[in-house]
Amino acid sequence: MEYLAVLLPSIVVGLLFWFAMKSIFNADKAERQAEAQAQAEADSRAGSPVDGPEPESDR
Repeated sequence: MEYLAVLLPSIVVGLLFWFAMKSIFNADKAERQAEAQAQAEADSRAGSPVDGPEPESDR
C-alpha cells in the first residue's frame, strides 16, 4: 500500500499531462484542417489553380 501512495501522485500528474497534450494536438489538427478547407475554398472562388505556376512580374 505504501507503493501506491508514493506512485499515485506521479500517475495522476502523468495522466493530466497526457490528456492536456492530447487535447492540444487534436485542436491543432482541427485548426489545420479548417485552414486547408478555407484555403481551398478561397482558391476555388478566385479561380486560380492550387499548384499552378506563379505569374511573372513586369520589370
